[in-house]
Amino acid sequence: MATNQETAVIKARMDRIPSALSPELFERIATDRASGYVNPYRCNDDQVIRRIDRASDKGTLMRPAFMRDTEKILHLPAYTRYAGKTQVFSFRSNDDLSRRGLHVQLVSRIARDIGCALGLNCDLIEAIGLGHDLGHTPFGHAGERFLNDIYHERTGRYFFHNVQSVRVLDALYGRNVSLQTLDGVLCHNGEYEQRVFELSDMGSFDQFDQAVEDCIATGYGAIGHLRPMTLEGCVVRISDILAYVGRDRQDAIAAGLLPPDAFDDGRGGAYNSWILTHASIDIVEHSYGKPRIEMSEDLFEEIRRAKRENYEKIYSKGGIEGDSEEELREAFEKLYDRCLRDINEGDESSYIFKHHISRIEQQLSYYDRTYAWQDDKDQAVVDYIASMTDGYFCELTSKLFPGLKFPHRTYINER
Repeated sequence: MATNQETAVIKARMDRIPSALSPELFERIATDRASGYVNPYRCNDDQVIRRIDRASDKGTLMRPAFMRDTEKILHLPAYTRYAGKTQVFSFRSNDDLSRRGLHVQLVSRIARDIGCALGLNCDLIEAIGLGHDLGHTPFGHAGERFLNDIYHERTGRYFFHNVQSVRVLDALYGRNVSLQTLDGVLCHNGEYEQRVFELSDMGSFDQFDQAVEDCIATGYGAIGHLRPMTLEGCVVRISDILAYVGRDRQDAIAAGLLPPDAFDDGRGGAYNSWILTHASIDIVEHSYGKPRIEMSEDLFEEIRRAKRENYEKIYSKGGIEGDSEEELREAFEKLYDRCLRDINEGDESSYIFKHHISRIEQQLSYYDRTYAWQDDKDQAVVDYIASMTDGYFCELTSKLFPGLKFPHRTYINER
């Protein structure tokens, strides 16, 4: 825990972060809206870039270009599976704890609030926000870590959920989602906070495809340098952090893992409300009318502090408690090897064929595209495992490997 002096410093910094727009900016925004001012730095619908120029994807009065992206995302099987995927806590069946599906909705909502105040394209923001975690593994970041370790050991390549989210949208379901949405999804990684978000010079699918390849081939070096091409993507990126840094504290308290007074700022679960209100105001105050998204030094330091504390007190176990981590890692390894064996043997009765390959092939056939799983069998295995919900993963591995034992899911505070 922090000393009294450290706590005083934290609270003094938090007190300096505004809870309302300055009168000057409030008046400026009101005047701009009354005059019909349009933010010259927003991404307009007529700027949309798609990999394939299809008449059916053209924006209309009722369904503008980026609204179409949101609708494409909402109807994906991968979107439906959000509800069954861990946000932080994997083996607790407390229905009040966040799942991945709630997280992406919170990101989208927070980002739209900020984007609306800044005069940005909220349809694009919504598409990026709702689609940014489509490639996330079962069991949250713990599952992502296990899958990356296995994949890297066997292929030398890296697995990241943001890269896989792009693959889900662009390759596995063939929905012809816009470059701007895909770029925002790729660049959303909330593990890398910045005070100022400057735009990249991304402008084509050739550049984008190279960025994706660099992430897969070189790992964190490329991931850490990603920058969105739109202000909308920048807003989603910071909103991803805002959505989890306070909410995960609420969940840790609700799960009985931490008492309300466990955090140095002294706000407990109420920190979530505080950070959402104050951060949104601060970002609008420092970004309005600018070709970048930025925040004050005070807010930047507070976000970094809160994340460090969350890592120390919540994320250090990745939401996997006790001996469960090693058991789960073993399950990932066994399942990966079994799926790869089934593919190499061409066993079409196996689950990877019945529940994954055949379904992806069917989805892509609607768009005259094919799933080239034979060309990269390790990638096909990764596609399958990353697509699983927590429950599907547990049931499948328990069926294939009866010796594996998973923790029994329990409801709140029964441990």
